[in-house]
Amino acid sequence: MSIPPPPGPYQPQEPQGPYPQGQYPPPPPAAQGPYNPYAPYGPPPYQGWGQGYMPYNQPTPVNGLAIAALVLGILCCLPAVGLVLGLIALGQIRKKGERGRGMAIAGSVLSSLGLALWVLVLATNGVSDFWDGFKDAASSSASLKKGECFDSPTGLEGSFYDLDEVPCAGEHDGEVFAVVRLPGGAFPGDGEVTRIAEDKCYTLQTSYAMDTWAVPDHVDVYYIVPSADSWRTGDREITCAYGNTDADASLSGGSLRNDETTLDADQLAYLKAANVQDAALDTIPEASAEDDLAASQQWAARMVAALNAEAGMLRDHAWPADAKKPVAAVLKEVEALREPWEKAAGATDVDGFYLAYGEALELEDRDLTITARKALGLATTPPSYEEDGSGSGTGGGGGDLEV
Repeated sequence: MSIPPPPGPYQPQEPQGPYPQGQYPPPPPAAQGPYNPYAPYGPPPYQGWGQGYMPYNQPTPVNGLAIAALVLGILCCLPAVGLVLGLIALGQIRKKGERGRGMAIAGSVLSSLGLALWVLVLATNGVSDFWDGFKDAASSSASLKKGECFDSPTGLEGSFYDLDEVPCAGEHDGEVFAVVRLPGGAFPGDGEVTRIAEDKCYTLQTSYAMDTWAVPDHVDVYYIVPSADSWRTGDREITCAYGNTDADASLSGGSLRNDETTLDADQLAYLKAANVQDAALDTIPEASAEDDLAASQQWAARMVAALNAEAGMLRDHAWPADAKKPVAAVLKEVEALREPWEKAAGATDVDGFYLAYGEALELEDRDLTITARKALGLATTPPSYEEDGSGSGTGGGGGDLEV
């Protein structure tokens, strides 16, 4: 019975030979070649990997600053930083023996070129030119001019980023009739910008389409207003435009413009006079006479002033022969209308106001206006809002687009 070996790593027995265990033969003479400690028996058995021993050599690490310098050099976003990092990386690589020298050099060179480019741009005011171009591009959607027609990719409601100019002769979403420039300073807020747009656009529409009878009933007033974002890029314009009352439908049939660029002198004279009365009619108070008699009386006083101005304009113009008689009939009606409106302005109670107002309505003869318009070559079909007595204007409630 043999005694088992003690626990622990296996220790192989050395082969038995002519020499005692643990001893080796003496080295051979120099003439026989280099000394080989393992000859003639070969190397001893090798051991397994021990702790702390790696079977392969670890690669030399790449310098992190060299990588960062190369990235910044390629992007050219921070050229000065990229150049500094590249120079620092070269110093660290020399001291630590790290890899990445090529990347550090490439990053330094690219960053140097980028830095030189930035200096050139600053010296030639290129940054200012770039920013101006950016602002122009950002606000180009609202830079259409008076008389131009456009299509909007989002229709005439909501926000948009671009408008495409198209010929007015074909189908189009809108036609610009006025552009209002807002003052600088802080953004006044969406509500205030919209209030200004509504006030200005409804007032300016008759300076573009002076013959309101020529504007179809399906046409409405829209306005394009700056947003808080576009305001920061320099957008200060409110663009007033005609569009279809159905925001999803388009306009067609040519431009709606009728002003001094398309009308003759007689047409202009007649429309300027008629629009004075229409402008006064548009100032009718929201509250009824029962709720605010004073406001209704003030409106009647404005009507008296407008009728006086209209009569003077009709009287002073030299009308062509075929229009003299029809225009004279309209002038007579205008002069007759002043009396009931004066009574309404001086009424002492609600009943007195409505009695005078009723007299004014009875004196109106639409046929006289139609005859005069026909003689002057103007539109002869009254808008629906005038036929039902709802006042002047175009279309419905309007709407707005936001840049």
